[in-house]
Amino acid sequence: MKVSEQHTDFFHQVYEIVRLIPTGRVTSYGAIAKVLGTPKSSRMVGWAMNASHQDPTIPAHRVVNRKGLLTGKMHFETPTKMEELLRKEGVIVKDDCVQDFNKVFWDPSEIIQ
Repeated sequence: MKVSEQHTDFFHQVYEIVRLIPTGRVTSYGAIAKVLGTPKSSRMVGWAMNASHQDPTIPAHRVVNRKGLLTGKMHFETPTKMEELLRKEGVIVKDDCVQDFNKVFWDPSEIIQ
């Protein structure tokens, strides 16, 4: 699949935000879409995350769905890698869901205006 230049720019913006997520915190596809001014593009944020795995500077494991589910886990090297990376940072995961989601949720709009 060839990514258009427009999508590349969007992906780059997503990656800039994802790099800001603090260690031990998570955010959602929708929160990233909203801060980019495209609140209905959560799915496209997901595509950007799926394409990010070649760059180790992008902590893709810190992006989950709006309920804290590890919906992107199948795009990692192994189905358990996303959870392993989150646990290593102190995030508690049970049944593929971030526990205490509201406590570990990072809202990018608090930093990015």
